[in-house]
Amino acid sequence: MKIVAINGSPRAEGGYTSLILTPFIQGMMDAGADVGLFQTRHLNIKLCNCGQMYCWYHKPGECYHTDDMQILYPKLKEADILVLATPVYIPLPGKMQNLLNRLCPFIEPLLENHNGRTRAKLRKDVQIRKIVLVSTGGWWEKENFATVLHIIKELAENMGIEFTGAVLRPHASLMKREGKITKEGEAILDAARRAGNELMKEGSINEDTLGMISQPLISEEELRNEYNKMLN
Repeated sequence: MKIVAINGSPRAEGGYTSLILTPFIQGMMDAGADVGLFQTRHLNIKLCNCGQMYCWYHKPGECYHTDDMQILYPKLKEADILVLATPVYIPLPGKMQNLLNRLCPFIEPLLENHNGRTRAKLRKDVQIRKIVLVSTGGWWEKENFATVLHIIKELAENMGIEFTGAVLRPHASLMKREGKITKEGEAILDAARRAGNELMKEGSINEDTLGMISQPLISEEELRNEYNKMLN
């Protein structure tokens, strides 16, 4: 099975998103998956600014721009699963949003109504059948992921494919203390690897595994106090 994973963190390999994504990918590879990883920080991805919908109406399936998306497009077309990894910004890092917008050429310019909503579907030459979200945030609660989660779920719906689940790690910075992974952090990374393995072997991720990854490491009040001390 072919997987394309895209890390949208501006910190690339040095961020907390990569910290969770790396064992998740390893778990998929342990199960035999062929995984290609791309970091948006290292890619030249231009803004989607063609208001005339060039990729839909003028040359369907072809993007107006020539940049590093031309490297990604053929690999994405051959992927069975797309893994989108991102930290929570307001709501997404800029390059990650640019990349999502630039997926428009993959969508067939034929609108349908599904359960009262306007939807579309992928072009026949695009093999993606599942999307998975891997996301990290700094705030305490999982509800902080709501907007990012909604965006990726809507993307899956508009492509007519399955949203297979979300690997979420709130207050990710607490996985480290004094620059070292804590005991609790190691358990979370082990669970992330298990999640990738389950996705390949079972087609989905066990809820208990997801719960282990997103478990609280501190109370909300304690985290809030830690953050607020930085301002004083």
